[in-house]
Amino acid sequence: MRFRIAIAAAAMTFASMLGASAQTTVRMLTPEKNPKINAFWESVIQEYQTAHPDVSIEQQYMSGDAMMAKLPTMLSSSAAPDIFFSWGGGVMRSLSQTGAIKDLTADFDADGGAWRKSYSPAAVDAFSFDGKVWAVPYKLSMINFYYNKDLFEKAGVDGDAIRSWDDFLAAIAKLKAAGITPIAVGAKDKWPVHFYWAYLALREGGSQSFIDAKAKRGDGFKSDSFVKAGELLQKLGEAAPFQRGFEAAGWGETLTDFADGRAAMVLGFSDTPENLPDSATDKKGIGQEKIGMFAFPSVPGGKGDPAETFGGNNAWLVYKDAKPEAVDFLRYATSPANQARYAALNADIPVVASAASEITNPLLKSAAESVGKSPFHQNFLDQDLGPDVGWGVVNQMVVELVTGEISPADAAQQIQDAWDLQ
Repeated sequence: MRFRIAIAAAAMTFASMLGASAQTTVRMLTPEKNPKINAFWESVIQEYQTAHPDVSIEQQYMSGDAMMAKLPTMLSSSAAPDIFFSWGGGVMRSLSQTGAIKDLTADFDADGGAWRKSYSPAAVDAFSFDGKVWAVPYKLSMINFYYNKDLFEKAGVDGDAIRSWDDFLAAIAKLKAAGITPIAVGAKDKWPVHFYWAYLALREGGSQSFIDAKAKRGDGFKSDSFVKAGELLQKLGEAAPFQRGFEAAGWGETLTDFADGRAAMVLGFSDTPENLPDSATDKKGIGQEKIGMFAFPSVPGGKGDPAETFGGNNAWLVYKDAKPEAVDFLRYATSPANQARYAALNADIPVVASAASEITNPLLKSAAESVGKSPFHQNFLDQDLGPDVGWGVVNQMVVELVTGEISPADAAQQIQDAWDLQ
C-alpha cells in the first residue's frame, strides 16, 4: 500500500513538473519609456496572464535607435523576441521579404474578419502590402510645431496666426530680435531634421509627389517638390534659427532645451508635450498650459493640401517562429476596449477611431482630430523608405542641407540614386 501511495505521489510530482515546463514565455521588445504607457501595458499583461496562467509575457526595453541597430542580429539568433515594435514602412517590408516576420492575414480574417473590422481600414492598410497584413496596428503620431507661449508673448508673436512659411520666418525674426533662440533641433540624431524636409516636400507637391516618387514614376525624388523643399530647408538653416551647437545635439538635448525654456519652438511628436517634464532639468519644465501648437505651415505656391499630415504609423510585428500565444495576446491587448483605455492616458493617438473620443488633453486631442481629418498621412521617410535609403541617405542629406554642405539638387539626386537601387 505504501508503495502504491509512493508511486502515486511520484506521478503527481512528475505531472506537476510537466505542468511547470509547459509554461509559455512570450518576449516583447518595446522602445517605450513613458511611465504611464508602461503601466498600461503592465496592467494589460497582468490581466492576460491571470486569464492564461500558463502564459508569461516578458517586456524588454530598448531605445529606438538601439533597436534599429540590433534587431537584425537579434532576429537571426536565439534572442529573437516574439513581439517587437515597428515603425512600419520599408523596414517592415524588408523584414517580410526576408521571412523574418509572420504573415498575419489569416489571423485578421478569422471569425469573419472580426479583428480586421475592429480597426479603421486605413490603419490596416498602413501595414499591408501584396494583399497581406504584416503587423498589428498600435498607435499613430503626428508631427507639429510646439511653442512656448511666454516666449512668444515676449517677442510679440501670435502662434495662432502662423499659417504660411512667411509667417513662420517672420516669427523667427521677431524671436531673434528679442534675444530668444527660435528653435531647438537635434542634428546629431539626424532624423529630427528630416521632419522639416519631408513636411516641406509634402507642402510643395502634396501626397501625389510622394506616391509617384515611391513608385519610381517621373522624376521621383529629383522632382521640383523635393528640390524646392531642400531650397527652403537650406534657407532656413541660413537664417540661423537653431540653438547653439545644434549639430552636436541629440533629441534628448533638444527636448531639454525646449522644456527648460531655452528655445521657443520644437518640431515634435504628438506625445512630446507629455514627455517634457521627464526631459526638463527640474523634472517639471514649462508646464503644458504654457505650450501652444500649430500645424506645419503652407509654402508659397505649394500644391500640397495643408490638411495632409506627416508622422508615424506604429505597430507590433510578430516573429516568424513566435509562439501562437503572441498573436492571441496582441488580439486582446489591442481590442477596442483596451484602445479606449490607452487613449484615456492622453499619451498618443490610438488606431481605433472610436477610442480617440477618450482623449482629453487639448494638444493631443487637436492632433488626433487633425489626423482623423487628414486626406493623407505620410509615414516617417527614414522608416517608409527603408534603412538603406531612409536612415542611410535621407537623414544624412537633410543635415548637409541645413548646414549648407550640399546643394538641394545634389541632395535630391543622391536620394533618388539610392532609391533606384532598391
